[in-house]
This record gives sequence, C-alpha cells and structure tokens, in this order.
Amino acid sequence: MQVLRWCPNLRRTYSTKRTPLPELARVARTASTPLAVRLRRRKQFGAVPDGKSDATQYGLTPTEKARYDRLKATGALEDSRGITPSEASWYSKVNSRRSRIRGFRREVQDGVLKTEAVGQRVYLPNITFRLVRNNTQPGQPYNPYEATFRVPQSVTKTDIRSLLLAVYGVKTTYIRTDNYISPWFRTLEGPKRRPYKTYKRAVVGLVDPFYYPHRLEDMALEERKEREEWIEKHFAIQHTRNLQKEELLRLTKGQGRMSWKFKAPFATKRSHIIRLVSERRASRENLVAGFVGGMRSLREEEEKFDYKKLKARVVGPGSIPPEETSGVPAVVE
Repeated sequence: MQVLRWCPNLRRTYSTKRTPLPELARVARTASTPLAVRLRRRKQFGAVPDGKSDATQYGLTPTEKARYDRLKATGALEDSRGITPSEASWYSKVNSRRSRIRGFRREVQDGVLKTEAVGQRVYLPNITFRLVRNNTQPGQPYNPYEATFRVPQSVTKTDIRSLLLAVYGVKTTYIRTDNYISPWFRTLEGPKRRPYKTYKRAVVGLVDPFYYPHRLEDMALEERKEREEWIEKHFAIQHTRNLQKEELLRLTKGQGRMSWKFKAPFATKRSHIIRLVSERRASRENLVAGFVGGMRSLREEEEKFDYKKLKARVVGPGSIPPEETSGVPAVVE
C-alpha cells in the first residue's frame, strides 16, 4: 500500500467529494462581486447571464483560477516529490486555510500538543449586528445563500467571520463590505451629518441557506393582507406618512389671501387633481352643448329669443338673477 501511495500514476487526480458551495451559493458570490471586478471580467470573459455563476467546475472563481494557473506555470505548487496538485485539491487546501480558527497557536512541547491563545479573548462584545434583507433586483428571486448585515465601521471582516462562527455557529464563504457616509444636512447649528445614515454594510456568503422571515413577497394574498394590517396597526407607517404630509402642507400654507384651504387628505395627489380637472371640463362641455342645442331648437321654431329665454329653455325658468341680464344682447336671431 505504501508503494501505491507513492506511485504518481496510480493516485487519483480528481476529487470524489462534493463541491464546497452549492450552485445558488456560487450565484450569490458572482452577483455580489464588486462592480470594478465584474466589469473587468466582462471585458475578458464576456457577460454572465442572470442567475448563473462564473465559477469553474471545481468552484474556483476567475481570480482563483488565474492564480492557480500562474502558480502552476511558475512551479510554485510542486511539493517535495515534484507532484502538482489538481484544482480541486488546491482549492480545498485554500478553503481549509481560510476557515481556520484564528488567534490560536499549536505547539508540540515534550511530545504533547498544546494550544495557546495568541489574541485577547472577548466576552459579550458590545457591537450590534443588524440583519437586513438582501438587495434583490425586481424580477429576481431571493437568494438564501447570502445575508446582509449593518455593522459598526470599526468591525473588520475577520471580526465578522469570528463572531458569526463563535456566537451563532454560522459558517461563511466570503465577506464583502462597503461603507456608506451620510451627506451633509443643513441645520440651525450648521451643516451636520446624520449618524443613522453612516454605517458599514457587510454581505456574507453562507454555506447553509437562510430565508429571511416574514417576507411579504413570499406570502399568499390573504396572509400578506393580514400581515400588512398587523404592521399598520402596531407601527402606523402609512398613518405617520399621512401626518407628515399634512404637517408639511400646513407649514407651507401661507397667511392671509396667499393662504389656501386643505380640503381632503389626498387633494395633492396627481390622480385626484386630474380627476377634478376632467370633471370640470366635462361639466363645462355639457353646458355648452346644452346651450347649442337650445339655440338650434329655438331657431327651428322661428321665433326670436334672448339670453334669458335661452337659459330658461336650457337650465330652467327662474334660475337667472336680475343683475345677470345686464350687458347681455336683448335679442338673438
């Protein structure tokens, strides 16, 4: 058996184990690639269709594949026996190093393996990890092999990986972070930034799938309606928006003759304004058409009529006040 182990022609050059990442996890890793990297890969390898991964057969990304080819060409992957590992074995070794437990040193002293903590142990860390929904494009399914967190800006990728594994037992495949800086806002005390708009976002790749709870998009119609009513009852989101809109309109109302009257909570909607304009236009056109029809009927009867007689024919008798007849032609033929 020892001879068979050392014989390079009888050794397996492929891996019989399953790939470390499922297909959906690979798709999530491809979709969360930074924009500059995606543009560079698109120029070199072409565009990747939606819902597909750019990984190789063994799960290597284009960057890892280029690194493997470069090391293989330079001979840096050969061991003491002159054997070059395959892509699967090299990728497995890289993943094992990435997922190693950091902060410990293992040494053999007097024939006994001892483990020593190099770093400083932290109990009950006072940092907040806020789980939010993934940024899913319209028409695209929610990817369960990816999770998004809002973390403090002082937290590093190593801290995120260690906390998720040590506290929650969550195994991660990749971590991508980006910082969001709040813009300047005008205040009475001068320009200031808003703290809640400044944060770091961490997109974490997961080994095991995780579905965000109570997603309205995945609920049935009745269940979704009940969920929206429960949210509105306990948090009053739409009611708060209406109050904010009314308060903004009240502050911009003006004084004296420049003021205006707020008649309905939805009077400023574009659909409401268009409906009012169309109704007034229809009533005006109907009134004009009625007067035209009255004039034609009076002319067919071959009798002279004035504006008062015409309006009495169209609108009805007794509807014209005395002052309204002033300045109107007496007779129309």
